[in-house]
Amino acid sequence: MSHGGLVLTRACQTRSVIDPQLLRDDPDLVRRSQQARRSSVELVDEAIAADRERRDAITAFEALRAEQNAFGKLVAAAPKDEKPALVQQAQQLASEVKAAQLVAGEAEERFARVVGSIQNVIIEGVPEGGEDDFVTLREVGEKPTFGFEPRDHLAIGELLDAIDMPRGVKVSGSRFYFLKGVGARLELALMTYALDTALDAGFTPLITPTLVKPEVMSGTGFLGAHADEIYYLPADDLYLTGTSEVALAGYHADEIIDVSNGPLRYAGWSTCYRREAGSYGKDTKGIIRVHQFQKLEMFSYIDPADAEAEHERLLAMQEGMLRSLGLAYRVIDTAAGDLGSSAARKFDVEAWVPTQGAYRELTSTSNCTTYQSRRLDIRHRGESGKTAPVATLNGTLATTRWLVALLETHQQADGSVLVPEPLRPYLRGLEVLEPVA
Repeated sequence: MSHGGLVLTRACQTRSVIDPQLLRDDPDLVRRSQQARRSSVELVDEAIAADRERRDAITAFEALRAEQNAFGKLVAAAPKDEKPALVQQAQQLASEVKAAQLVAGEAEERFARVVGSIQNVIIEGVPEGGEDDFVTLREVGEKPTFGFEPRDHLAIGELLDAIDMPRGVKVSGSRFYFLKGVGARLELALMTYALDTALDAGFTPLITPTLVKPEVMSGTGFLGAHADEIYYLPADDLYLTGTSEVALAGYHADEIIDVSNGPLRYAGWSTCYRREAGSYGKDTKGIIRVHQFQKLEMFSYIDPADAEAEHERLLAMQEGMLRSLGLAYRVIDTAAGDLGSSAARKFDVEAWVPTQGAYRELTSTSNCTTYQSRRLDIRHRGESGKTAPVATLNGTLATTRWLVALLETHQQADGSVLVPEPLRPYLRGLEVLEPVA
């Protein structure tokens, strides 16, 4: 990326995440977004000022460089006796050009730093506020009722000899576990069912790396406020991913891709890792909030004009999965302050967990518009032939946490669990998970 010959560093490119033209043309839109997120509105004015300084510095540098080029031709054509004086002037001019280039580079870096602190501009209609200010869009399915005292998922898992927390702690520490026997088989059945669902919808499957470079982790927006959630390996300068979204977003980094015939859709299967920093005392029992889990993540690269329709499509796939498995759930429109830096809108799908008497998040889907693609330099060629950033979207189709709702929803009085019909082919026809004597 360059402006009239001013070469920018990769670090500057990856941090330029808000369209400078949007800042100039509609700064109030960006201000309203920051306000809705309960984030700094003053950053917008700082970014506008930094953009003005950047453009002025680049203009000054380019003018001096043009003068230098013209003067160089004059020196070349000058008589021999005039050249010493002209060469001295050329050297002075070269020094001025170098100083102007340095100023322009510093202005570019400052703009990138300031604008990089602005979170993605939310989509109109996203509710304002924080974690508790979401809007419930719908509740679907009947919450299960029991003629007996229902067991929680861990008690059921122990009866089935399907979840072994003590040995997980013995081997790896708190919030680790073993899935054993039918527990391991149930997770694989769920994940494979999700993969087949994605394949039927035209997604290309990928087994993704779970270690990524800092520029990829940063490019997806995960090294912001929640960076303490991520495992980092300093000796290798690599991060363990908490979702295959990171690797999937980096898959086409620094590329011009073709979405003229429709989006590029991928389904990434990976083991995921989260430190769960700051969550001590929350969901410490069982496998709701753990350090390691499996996940199948959908990811779409698409023309920004079609991104909102794609978002609804990903959500419909998630809801279809939950309905097919007989889970009661609700869909919420996440409030702006709970979106994370990269999402312009996020829908959470929460399943009913009987023993908690509450909905708990099983999956979410986010429209990141062009935020990630600007950081990772992923573009498409429009009708005019010019390149522009693509939109990126993500959505989880299955993860280990789904076992919590499945076990509790379909439990029976004797501790057995009915297997939802779609999963039975993946369990060799098994219809009921029986307690182990």
